[in-house]
Amino acid sequence: MAKVVGEIIIDIERCKACELCIQACPEQTLALGKSLNHKGYQYVVKVNDNCTGCVNCAIICPDAVITVYRKVLKTKQVETT
Repeated sequence: MAKVVGEIIIDIERCKACELCIQACPEQTLALGKSLNHKGYQYVVKVNDNCTGCVNCAIICPDAVITVYRKVLKTKQVETT
């Protein structure tokens, strides 16, 4: 059985902290960071490795600042006899 994992890249300088991506994430992978970008907005950061690559965050982002990459991890299957 394969497991799909996602990797999230956020363009923090373009993020306006609307928090739509945080609400759209079923795995609670995103949160507001504590730092500010050059425009004075708190930006969204990845807070854990639970991302499944569902791309909800990227789809809902009005400024298209999120890119999601998916990887399929193949797991070894053990034969039972």
